[in-house]
Amino acid sequence: MIDFTGKVALVTGSSSGIGLAIAERLSIEGASVILNSRTILDFPKRLPGSRVDTMHVAGDVSSETDVAGMMQQIEDRYGALDILVNSAGATIFVDHSNLVGVSGDDWRRILGVNVIGAWNTIRAGEKLLRRSPLGVVINITSMAGIRPAGSSIPYAVSKAGLNHMTALLARSLGPEIRVNGIAPGFIDTPWTENYLDRREQVEREAPLRRIGLPEDVAEVCVGLIRAQYVTGQIVLVDGGLSLL
Repeated sequence: MIDFTGKVALVTGSSSGIGLAIAERLSIEGASVILNSRTILDFPKRLPGSRVDTMHVAGDVSSETDVAGMMQQIEDRYGALDILVNSAGATIFVDHSNLVGVSGDDWRRILGVNVIGAWNTIRAGEKLLRRSPLGVVINITSMAGIRPAGSSIPYAVSKAGLNHMTALLARSLGPEIRVNGIAPGFIDTPWTENYLDRREQVEREAPLRRIGLPEDVAEVCVGLIRAQYVTGQIVLVDGGLSLL
């Protein structure tokens, strides 16, 4: 059983939703957690389980310069990085049949955050992660990267790319670094709060008859970090929705 006490974890995109739930859970488990968002928020913020104010590194993960600065701040303060959770994400909400509703800028922004952003953080954090006796990366992807679904085609394509990159990096970075992904289904976050019809459909049709909570994803995240003989896998957290 892995003891999280003293472990250092960076959770990108952790100002709300799934990222914040993961950050809170890791803090409760005893890790020193670094929060991240694109802009400065009302920090320092004390996470549950923490006795000190939580470090926050502002930066856009799609920017190599921003990510390098974030990693330097982490190294300067902790000298280590044991866990990297790539939760930062971007999307648009456009029906898949509406091709003209998606611009080139939309593609560049979504791929920049969801795929290149994860690449940037993993590459910049590789040196510290290799030094760690734990060395684990968790990419938050989506069921939309596995099935033809999701908020838009660029979003679904980006998550499919992230899934494949997860497998590629698991082969390349082992044995020192394990890389896995979590693919949530319909989760109760600020992104989904206005999709009332979809919520009702999931509650009616999914085998577990409820929408997911960010804490459900956080639970699986902790489990994958502890699962030391698992790498290169994408774990669905969807209440069975993908079985339909």
